[in-house]
Amino acid sequence: MRTKFPYIVVMAQSRFLEFVTAEAKRYPNFRLVLGARVEELLEEEGAVKGVRYRGRDGWHEVRATLTVGADGRFSKVRKLAGFEPIKTSSPIDVLWFSISRQGGDPKEALAARVGSGMFMVFIDRFDYWQVGCTIVKGGYKEVHSAGLEQLRRSLARLAPEWADRFEELKEWKQIPVLSVEESHLKRWHKPGLLLIGDAAHVMSPVGGVGINYAIQDAVVAFNVLSEKLRTVEPGEPIREQDLAEVQRRRELPTRAVQTFQTLAQRGVLSAEGERVFAVPRFVLPLLKIPWLLAIPARFLSFGLRPPHVEAGKEIATRAEDSSPFEPVSGE
Repeated sequence: MRTKFPYIVVMAQSRFLEFVTAEAKRYPNFRLVLGARVEELLEEEGAVKGVRYRGRDGWHEVRATLTVGADGRFSKVRKLAGFEPIKTSSPIDVLWFSISRQGGDPKEALAARVGSGMFMVFIDRFDYWQVGCTIVKGGYKEVHSAGLEQLRRSLARLAPEWADRFEELKEWKQIPVLSVEESHLKRWHKPGLLLIGDAAHVMSPVGGVGINYAIQDAVVAFNVLSEKLRTVEPGEPIREQDLAEVQRRRELPTRAVQTFQTLAQRGVLSAEGERVFAVPRFVLPLLKIPWLLAIPARFLSFGLRPPHVEAGKEIATRAEDSSPFEPVSGE
């Protein structure tokens, strides 16, 4: 694709979180509390007023005008709020394991291999390869019954460059299975609370775009809510119609890409290990045209309406507001 930055950075999630928090620490209003587990939403007069969490030194409270749940696909905040996601069935699961990296390996940050009803992705972690391999949904028991040797042979047929490395897989505990699912919430908000990212809509790993859409959610939330947060009276909640506006802007793009991901998954596997659908013959020549190939790639990466931080939205911070919240210790 022709983009301003025509390359992909492949970064482990742990490194990415370190990067994001290091950047955020440049701002005086940012505070990171590690080892904190949210256990309760503080609700008063029908609105969420913050959270109660267990830290390394005991219980604490954080009170806030707006609480944002951005805690991923297994969101505790979502569960505490009583929201039940609507799950969409996926036709695949993923075997997730690592193999060593050697000097003669392919010089690719991200490599993929497709064939025999399988799809494999190799992520370069510098000193090892992180490998994901799709299998039929619920098929782990059958794969396990066939034995490790059969699995190693299947992997080697699909990716012969790494055949010797698959011998490193000596026991099944090295190969956890990840259950792939997609889901979405009917409503992302309640008074005083907004859910974004995977907490609001769990994305499939297809395309690796979950982080893209989570950040887009955050950008839209900022565009819609920042001025309102700055001007709201102390103790007053953000209007729920404003929280609903964030969902309104983001729901169609996320649902559209989830549909695209589901179709892509079904194109990889079926219960028999074959393709669910065949590409019509007249389409095959079109797939060799670069600018046509860029259309689905751009859609998957950026979505229907990629948002941008709106100009003039930066918030001036008063000296006395150098910290947006103060944890309150309590029993």
